[in-house]
Amino acid sequence: MKIAVLGAGMVGRTIAEDLAASFDVTSFDKSHASLALLAQRAPSVKTEEYNLFGTENYDVLLKPFDIVVTAVPGFMGFRILKQVIATGKDVVDISFSPENTLQLDALAKENNVTAIVDCGVAPGMSNLVLGRYNEEMVVDNFECYVGGLPEIRKKPFEYKAPFSPVDVIEEYTRPARLMENGQIITKAALTEIELMDFEGVGTLEAFNTDGLRSIIDTMNHIPNMKEKTLRYPGHCELIIALQRSGFFDKSSIAYKGIHISPLEFTSAILFKEWKLQAGDEEFTVMKIIVQGVQEGKRKTVEYSLLDCYDVQSQTTSMARSTGYTCTAAVHLIAQKLFTATGVFPPEKVGGNKACFNHIIQYLKERKVNWKKKEYA
Repeated sequence: MKIAVLGAGMVGRTIAEDLAASFDVTSFDKSHASLALLAQRAPSVKTEEYNLFGTENYDVLLKPFDIVVTAVPGFMGFRILKQVIATGKDVVDISFSPENTLQLDALAKENNVTAIVDCGVAPGMSNLVLGRYNEEMVVDNFECYVGGLPEIRKKPFEYKAPFSPVDVIEEYTRPARLMENGQIITKAALTEIELMDFEGVGTLEAFNTDGLRSIIDTMNHIPNMKEKTLRYPGHCELIIALQRSGFFDKSSIAYKGIHISPLEFTSAILFKEWKLQAGDEEFTVMKIIVQGVQEGKRKTVEYSLLDCYDVQSQTTSMARSTGYTCTAAVHLIAQKLFTATGVFPPEKVGGNKACFNHIIQYLKERKVNWKKKEYA
């Protein structure tokens, strides 16, 4: 079976490497450096330099392949996903585009395509867990806490990003949608800061971000849902100071005859400060809480994850926890464990117990170990 992986960034490379153990894999990206690194790490993966955003010829590009993975930046994700679906190829997507990918459901059905979207760690595993327990209990509360952090805490930000600072700043500025008492509520990001203790990590601060995505629509019968991002304590105070001082403004300002966007300027400075360098050790910490009633009794289910940088393979925890969830979904399609046509966020996949168990076991085999706890 032939798999095309569109995008050879940090997570895209990890996806290609993992899939190459089972399939004939070709990776496409316009970056020669990214493809060269992938070829060095996984010689069996075929590589091809290609401007994925500039093409309209996806029918020809994807004709030889059975399944496609889209691992491109969010700003181009929706457009490329739409073009892939139009070719009639099954696809797993981790681009996390800002658009609502459920809009492509009719197109996927029309082309007899199975499209699993948002299939990473968060969104991704958080949705999957909610979808599973939505089938087993009457859920009335869902909470997700997630963060990717460096092992070495360097002042002032104590933060490193596996992706562009612009994307991180977007997370800090976009209003957060939550579900409270059955109503969609919008709150500013970086609000309702609380300190939480995590085993193996210590105390972190949690704050509102717009991470619920598809479950706002697909799980709107659940009256209370929220997602919060995790950082080392004190990080929010610095970010709020920058935000209130105008450093994240998009409108250009004039300085000595030059017009410049404060956001672009700030991102350029933070890129060096926040960039995750090769070999930098980091970890992903996450807790998912699902509460409700099962057989007349209150029940709480917690799934927790602490995944660290893999020194042996030199793979980041964010690439592992995101990429392997994606490749597990590719195997679902390849093994015909999930065959429905349309666009499916992970909560719709997790509703199938066999699919849920397959993904949990797949991750466990790659030492991404989710711990489960249940209590009344």
